[in-house]
Amino acid sequence: MSTPFSSRRRVLGLAPAAGLAALLPHGLLHAQAAVSGNLSLYTSQPDRDARGTIEAFNALYPNVKVNVFRSGTTEVLNRLRTEIAAGSPRADVLLIADAISMESLKADGRLLRMTHLNTQQIPARYFDNERTYIGTKLISTGIVVNTKAPFKPKSWKDLLNPALKGQIVMPSPLYSGAAAITVGAWSRTPDLGWPFIEGLKTNKAIAVKGNGAVLQQVATGEKMVGVLVDFMAFNAAAKGSPVEFITPKEGLTYVTEPAAILNTTSNLPAAQAFVSFLVSPQGQKFSTTLGYFPLQGNITPPAGYPKVESLRFLPMDADALLKGAEVDRKRFSDIFGG
Repeated sequence: MSTPFSSRRRVLGLAPAAGLAALLPHGLLHAQAAVSGNLSLYTSQPDRDARGTIEAFNALYPNVKVNVFRSGTTEVLNRLRTEIAAGSPRADVLLIADAISMESLKADGRLLRMTHLNTQQIPARYFDNERTYIGTKLISTGIVVNTKAPFKPKSWKDLLNPALKGQIVMPSPLYSGAAAITVGAWSRTPDLGWPFIEGLKTNKAIAVKGNGAVLQQVATGEKMVGVLVDFMAFNAAAKGSPVEFITPKEGLTYVTEPAAILNTTSNLPAAQAFVSFLVSPQGQKFSTTLGYFPLQGNITPPAGYPKVESLRFLPMDADALLKGAEVDRKRFSDIFGG
């Protein structure tokens, strides 16, 4: 894609979520009413998205009380692993930024095989072939710039321009799953690699805890340019914030915000219902109201968005990213601190 995405976003309202239930057959509504109890969701979703997703789910499953622990991917996993080590994992469903973390949990035998899922409309590249986790949406990472910036980068390499010295902010891969994917992709792209990442530090770029902090600093003009997930920039621009999302000419990076069920879940019916909702046509359509690209090709993206197949991405070898994740984080920490 040669031009930036449109900045238009649809605002989340209660009516679309409530309307989902009204469209369903009586028999299905009866079956949904039988799913009940407490459900513990551990997620790295932004607060607004987590609340909206739960409202939409509860419109279909009103008898399930969803309890949420929300933080960055790294902190979510740290809490979960601490609970696992203590023999008392509390999460039923995990909804986080990246598949690398899911692969790690899968290797440890912690994820349930979700044989109940209907994945006919989800491309196979977006879910684990054993169905221990499945993508729920497409989230790209590119460049966000303050509209008053005197220099607007058009490529990742432009972030090394001396005109941006001390004016760049990015999320740390030590905290953000999407940032870990981005750093991993940069490091394995021949024209970028670790010299590019070291060059960011030389240009006095800073790494902050998460994407929210990046947006805040660029929107307020504290920094002119940032590395950011698309939907945050678009949501902010739609509300009048002086920010613009730019697609680097080398390509975007992306995550699919996968969902998984822990094999220690205490409420399997509710956990299955929640994940099924996320990847169902209703759930995929709902995700577009939050401003996300759907994974189902037959679902229309948000207004003004290009088709998913038109997006250009950096090469991303999932297996290489998984195997190199710890080394990447250590090397990044050595460069940027943290």
